[in-house]
Amino acid sequence: MAKFFSLGLLFLLFLFFIATSEFAPEEREQLTKKVHKGKYGPGSLRSYQCPNACSWRCSKTQYHKPCMFFCQKCCRKCLCVPPGFYGNKQVCACYNDWKTKRGGPKCP
Repeated sequence: MAKFFSLGLLFLLFLFFIATSEFAPEEREQLTKKVHKGKYGPGSLRSYQCPNACSWRCSKTQYHKPCMFFCQKCCRKCLCVPPGFYGNKQVCACYNDWKTKRGGPKCP
């Protein structure tokens, strides 16, 4: 019983170590490229696909009109929209790096 408990504890510590380890920025970028492999990255959309992609991205916000306006503006410039309703901007570098005059994110 004690051996089982110690093995379980060791396994949990191993999982904790993996979960808290951080990747270097280069490793993180390579990881996201492997995961999304052209599906969401820069140039993955054509300009005519932006309204549909932005409609999906902005569908759960209460500020739908401003979200759509800025999302489409960003999409036309970057030709990509990150997956999901919020976040995941690291997948599309242009979308992530475009800032307002005050330094805040321009793209939703």
